[in-house]
Amino acid sequence: MQMDKEIYKKAFNNVATAKAMAELYEQNFKVVSKYVHATSRGHEVIQTAVGMQLLPQDYVYPYYRDDSILLALGMQPKDLMLQLLAKKDDPFSGGRTYYSHPSLRDDDKPKIPHQSSATGMQAIPATGAAMGFWYKENKATPFTYNQKEKPVVVCSLGDASVTEGEIAEALQMAALKQLPIIYLVQDNGWDISANAEETRAQNAFEYAKGFHGLEAISIDGTDFETSYKAFQQVLKTVREERRPFLVHATCPLLNHHTSGVRMEFYRDDLEDSKTRDPYPVLIRQMLKNGFTNDEIQAMEAAVKANVEKDYQLALQAEDPAPEDLFTHDFAPTSITEESGTRSPKGAEKVVMVDCALFAIEELMKSEPECLLYGQDVGGRLGGVFREAATLAQKFGDHRVFNTPIQEAFIVGSTVGMSAVGLKPIVEVQFADYIWPGLNQLFTEVSRSCYLSNGKWPVSMILRVPIGAYGSGGPYHSSSVESVVTNIRGLKIAYPSNGADLKGLMKAAYHDPNPVVIFEHKGLYWSKVPGTKGATSVEPAEDYVLPFGKAWILNEIWPQENQDTMSIITYGMGVHWAMNAAEELGLKNQLEIVDLRTLHPLDEATIIESVKKTGKCLVVTEEPSDNSFARALSGKIQEECFKYLDGPVMTIGSENMPAIPLNSTLEETMIPSTAKVKEKIQQLINW
Repeated sequence: MQMDKEIYKKAFNNVATAKAMAELYEQNFKVVSKYVHATSRGHEVIQTAVGMQLLPQDYVYPYYRDDSILLALGMQPKDLMLQLLAKKDDPFSGGRTYYSHPSLRDDDKPKIPHQSSATGMQAIPATGAAMGFWYKENKATPFTYNQKEKPVVVCSLGDASVTEGEIAEALQMAALKQLPIIYLVQDNGWDISANAEETRAQNAFEYAKGFHGLEAISIDGTDFETSYKAFQQVLKTVREERRPFLVHATCPLLNHHTSGVRMEFYRDDLEDSKTRDPYPVLIRQMLKNGFTNDEIQAMEAAVKANVEKDYQLALQAEDPAPEDLFTHDFAPTSITEESGTRSPKGAEKVVMVDCALFAIEELMKSEPECLLYGQDVGGRLGGVFREAATLAQKFGDHRVFNTPIQEAFIVGSTVGMSAVGLKPIVEVQFADYIWPGLNQLFTEVSRSCYLSNGKWPVSMILRVPIGAYGSGGPYHSSSVESVVTNIRGLKIAYPSNGADLKGLMKAAYHDPNPVVIFEHKGLYWSKVPGTKGATSVEPAEDYVLPFGKAWILNEIWPQENQDTMSIITYGMGVHWAMNAAEELGLKNQLEIVDLRTLHPLDEATIIESVKKTGKCLVVTEEPSDNSFARALSGKIQEECFKYLDGPVMTIGSENMPAIPLNSTLEETMIPSTAKVKEKIQQLINW
């Protein structure tokens, strides 16, 4: 099939622009290398062939060497240079992230959610976006697109990143669910200084054969005609048949790995690579298709002039102001006040786990974008704690479904799901198993809003059963909130009772930001002695509880003749504190503050309470050293120093590596009402 001359013209302008930009960066190395960058030199042809054919309804996930894709989508050299120089008007991030780390939400271009530097990490969010389209197209009332052409997702990867374990999780789900995604793998034979022979047992095309249902092709990515036609056919197949594809494209790397890792430091194949330069190949194809040398040279000259002009404009552009640092950490939420009926008349008390279940059921009835997935939450079991019981039967397997044992995918796929307009509620079975998902939670979920300059907040809820209960042992008992609270960009709840859990769940759903909800397993059914207070009259469907509002359970007044104390706590600690106050007969002297959310933190209520009482004990279930609780103690000490009548104390678990299985050792490890009583007496008598 003869290709249209206009296609060649557009392609050449794009390839020549990318080449001219790479050369200009080298010529001005001392200026542009203030911030690290990588270019697509050697990869321009395959990237151009892909970018030219995508539509505004498509989603594309480039990686940091993909400036030719961005140009082919319609971005101008100046746009990329504003990011290169970290300028205020960088259209992707406002000067917050590196060159060719795009995020784009223009109506007339394909959509690009936030892209990170962690190689291969984009595969899971991209697959999540494709899974979002799968859900929309397979739900009970299928979604109707405004466009004639159905959207596809394109995920661009370097071949070296395919050795990452998270790539396997993405490919597994794409093949399993038959998702409309194309994995574009650009293979230049290099990692950084490690080459293919050192780092992989097979290339991506060969690797893909192990995933049944994932079709793959391997092409010469230096040949524009081959690349364009091959991708055109793959794109048509995925648009129409809604199944995954992998395109493995070989090409040379003709520039540095990055501006800071120079090719001459380690490359021994530079001369050989130059013989595979795609640029002269494209020129020869143009000459065969009716272009003259004079026309090509004129296009080159125009491109170089435009690139130089845009470079000068970018140099003169304004830098961000210091105050620009403090925007878009979170998208604004509409839930700022408690509302609805917390304790309906005549309603019965229910256990905490049922409050969560009923909250999700109500959301799924009223919100078609709401869906739930994770390990064992589907119809056969409904969660190992029955926290999703009956939901699959009520709402269908397309909406409440099991995933493989893939914590990274469960967490990271929510980024793509959110990007295509859905609101996923997901869970990891135990806090102990959150670690494989931490990369996605930190790298993709938490930073998307901030590094996209507010364009792509991630709206998701991650449920995490947590805490020690019933001799769960070292892999089913851990508390992990200190790690998660150190990930900025997340909202974090840790309720102590069912009513709070339901209200916070509703608030979390309507919040455009990512939310982690820690749910203590020992409070789910109030089977632990002294935790009946976790049961609640189930709040009405309209009840919402905003984040950042602590609850004073046992409010006291300033007293001249008696020592008083504030206990600051959350989760199971609330019950230890309440029981201890009751058993000591000190309810008139102890003010107990239930934080309810760990971020945002209601610092005003905490500080006001401690200033009033003069003493403070922070109670946590975590080992206390280097913990969230210890940091909070330090904050209180700093803010309230002149009001204190004793040191701010902290009680938590013993500082051992894990919670043992044996019940005697478990009891020795974690706090209890008796241990909290002892600490209260120590401090109140200070």
